[in-house]
Amino acid sequence: MTQHLAELLMYTSPEPIRQANEHWLAQIVERLGSTRREAEGLSLMDLWLSPHLLLTQTCGYPLMTALRGRVRVIGRPRYELPDSNGGNHCSLLLTRADDPRWSLSALRGSRGVINGEDSNSGMNLLRHRLAPLQRDGGFFATVAISGSHRESLRWLRDDLADLAAIDSVTFAYLAQYAQGEVEGLRVLARTAFSPTLPYIAAAGTTDEQAEQLRQVMNQTLKELPDVAETLGLQEVLPATESDYQVILDYQQEAEALGYGRLR
Repeated sequence: MTQHLAELLMYTSPEPIRQANEHWLAQIVERLGSTRREAEGLSLMDLWLSPHLLLTQTCGYPLMTALRGRVRVIGRPRYELPDSNGGNHCSLLLTRADDPRWSLSALRGSRGVINGEDSNSGMNLLRHRLAPLQRDGGFFATVAISGSHRESLRWLRDDLADLAAIDSVTFAYLAQYAQGEVEGLRVLARTAFSPTLPYIAAAGTTDEQAEQLRQVMNQTLKELPDVAETLGLQEVLPATESDYQVILDYQQEAEALGYGRLR
């Protein structure tokens, strides 16, 4: 039996979400007649670029930068969650509930926090939303990197930062299964929409293999209604790299306004 790498690591918490993704992935791999190769010790980039990759998920921003032309896009999830539907999602711009500032412009000069510089939802969409409000190429007094959306939320709760952009899928999962992580925070604004995080396979995956994989993903979703309900995931839509061009468009729009770097 062929061994492949198969991991879904973009949404791994809270625990019901991790378990649902693992159950779904196990069914997909079994249906394809494969077994999972050990991925421990691999960085995300090593996983994404491995020739042994059967299936994983990445962020749209690295897809269009570091991974462009080097992986095969299989599809994108169609969630039916608050602020995430039709194959698109956005970022929610959060502050503490007791912050007296009720507009983005009022937060100019505040402390920002992002999950990473290569994140579409945490950085790119936030940069695009703030670009019309920047002055002399800057908006924040400081910008820190937390390492994850959950850590960015903790920074807000602990008064280490004032504004963060959180993927709407992540926020919906936490609001449902780990309410304590979003308590004391409020949504101040929303960003533009962009395509949901793409499912990818190795670059050598053929058209026929990609379509078979997407069909198996959808068939197993139908066979696992509890998984579909937990994930708020209705289907895997067809997708190509070109669907994600809008992410680079947002970057270019911010650059045109003099806000090429989030600061």
